[in-house]
Amino acid sequence: MFVADGVSGSTADALMYFWFFLVALSTAYVAYDAFTKNPELTVMKWGWVLVTAYIGPIGAALYVLSCKEPRPGTHERFVTPLWKQAFGSTIHCVAGDATGIVIAAVAASLIGLPPWGDSLVEYLVGFGFGLLIFQALFMRDMLGGSYLRAVRSTVLAEWLSMNCVMGAMVAVLVIIRSHVPRTADVADVSFWATFSLAVLAGLAFSYPVNVWLVANHLKHGMGTVRVLGKGGDAVHGVMATNASAGSGPTASRTGAATEQKAAMSTTASAGSPMAMPQTEVTAEQKAAMATLTVVFLAAGVLLAAIFGQLG
Repeated sequence: MFVADGVSGSTADALMYFWFFLVALSTAYVAYDAFTKNPELTVMKWGWVLVTAYIGPIGAALYVLSCKEPRPGTHERFVTPLWKQAFGSTIHCVAGDATGIVIAAVAASLIGLPPWGDSLVEYLVGFGFGLLIFQALFMRDMLGGSYLRAVRSTVLAEWLSMNCVMGAMVAVLVIIRSHVPRTADVADVSFWATFSLAVLAGLAFSYPVNVWLVANHLKHGMGTVRVLGKGGDAVHGVMATNASAGSGPTASRTGAATEQKAAMSTTASAGSPMAMPQTEVTAEQKAAMATLTVVFLAAGVLLAAIFGQLG
């Protein structure tokens, strides 16, 4: 994507413009399919569209592999595996965090903040946007309708995930901006190509922590509106209906819906019909995971300082 030895500026620009042509096609495809054919939660529809707008064909491919309903009535069964649930959780996180980071980066570029100030603002705005908008605001219905309760319920998971997103993104952004001309100019195509690469890195490195969060009922994964309505719950522990329940899309959907609802009814608390199962993660385990994500964030900042110009 970027100017390198043996690649002229005009050739690099042409490649980047072609990349964003593919991004536009991919985003249009995901938006059309998500909003017209996919019974996933509305917040996830927007999440997939935003992430695909950042990483193009890669986002579209991930959407098809982990979320797109392969045949009518099969979404409930299709999204059950933990790896797909974790992908949904990661997409939800990155969509909010990356959007906040992009907004902050554009503002910082126009203001002329130094790289360290730019990175700090990106972290704060990215975390705030991801938590207060994409997590708490969009998820409050499943948490009893209280915005403050939604903030309290999602702040830890959002922070752990954000540390991994930003740890990867700060290294990519600072190092590339320090060595590749025009990548810090918001009006240049290379600025946005750099962000595509950075968001992809953030997505990849935040996936493992989201697997842990979803597996331990600390964060929601992929959901289906036919079962969960406005809310959503991780369904990795809910097995699809077996052969005795019948065959075909209708039987599969009915069986999966019945089992998902049954699992939810045994764990939901009063006033919160969409509550997740009670987590068995201890405070020490949460602290250990927090330590790992902070170390990862620090490693990203250190790489940016060593191989880029962070000061």
